[in-house]
Amino acid sequence: MRDAVIVGAVRTPVGRRKGALASVHPVELSSHVLRALVERTGIDPGDVDDVVWGCVFQVGDQSWNIARSAVLAAGWPESVPATTVDRQCGSSQQALHFAAGAVISGQADLVVAGGVESMTRVPMGASTGTGRPFGDQVRDRYRGVDGVTPDEPVPFNQGVSAELIAARWGLSRTALDEFALASHQRAAAAQDAGEFDAEIAPVPVASSGAAGSDKAGADLTGADKVGADEGIRRDTSLAKLGELATPFRADGVVTAGSASQISDGAAALAVTTSQWAREHGVRPLARVHTAVVVGDDPVMMLTAPIPATERALRRSGLSLAEVGVYEVNEAFAPVPLAWLAETGADPARLNPRGGAIALGHPLGASGARIMTTMLHHMRSTGVRYGLQTMCEGGGMANATIVEIL
Repeated sequence: MRDAVIVGAVRTPVGRRKGALASVHPVELSSHVLRALVERTGIDPGDVDDVVWGCVFQVGDQSWNIARSAVLAAGWPESVPATTVDRQCGSSQQALHFAAGAVISGQADLVVAGGVESMTRVPMGASTGTGRPFGDQVRDRYRGVDGVTPDEPVPFNQGVSAELIAARWGLSRTALDEFALASHQRAAAAQDAGEFDAEIAPVPVASSGAAGSDKAGADLTGADKVGADEGIRRDTSLAKLGELATPFRADGVVTAGSASQISDGAAALAVTTSQWAREHGVRPLARVHTAVVVGDDPVMMLTAPIPATERALRRSGLSLAEVGVYEVNEAFAPVPLAWLAETGADPARLNPRGGAIALGHPLGASGARIMTTMLHHMRSTGVRYGLQTMCEGGGMANATIVEIL
């Protein structure tokens, strides 16, 4: 029986908005991790049957099927096809699911999954323009739902959704700020210990200080390199976090400090079968054990990781206690905190190297970035099973269980 194994996982550092990666074209960010994946695994790009790439805002610099542009910019053969997918924040996690499904079904033998988002160059919401993406029928269906006041910009405002979650689960401002502080502390400790080094492919930047170039594939030989995540705030404290405003509700509890950072970055995973890996002398890192996706309340929106986890565990035959690490994306602090409350999971196993509050959330890249970080953590600590889940716009969530080999 065919299976799906991950034989390579690599990412760029995550840059702050208008930070070190701000002027690196997203095609260039993508092609960089594609080349790094080849260097680290030894796979022949000509053997790649497809590239499935997550990207949320597919306009401007991220338009025209950025996956195909990345393949060409990486210097891979023109025979390698590519497609770009959007499942909101879970886009590159969904790309992994598509890749695993393709190799298990026999439609492909080797697929590269990943994603990119340059939130500096293509701002959040850029694809909406002057359009009305939800239409009247969807808005009418959810107008006036419980917990939402008439003057709030809903349905479908994630900040308000985070406030609704905090209210439903009784999460205080202090609890959210403490979680945010811990995310920075865990990420700083991991960075200081060199735990991110093996997963990051440093990005060349122009020595003048302006990162990259506007020309995809530009020659930056001899340039400086950005090799560390920029978002970690080592000097933050509960006092500093407590000074931040609550932009979504005047009497709310969610702040910029307890929300994910707007970021730039890319990540890539190589997916094949155990048989193909043996035949080509490639060492598998992990097996894709279980992959699911669910829909949930689109107004509360960010709660879908809870039923996604339940479905993944049910289909896998595993108990939560058997899973050694959980990565629940820190879109907003109420998301993983509500997940902990509902699942009863061990908080010590949650996001051990920090999450999006500290490391950043380059939307289309985040699923693959989180998986890359989780796989490297599992291999270095001897954890057998890991679970990744993340909330997604519109009230959805992917959940993936992987098994280290």
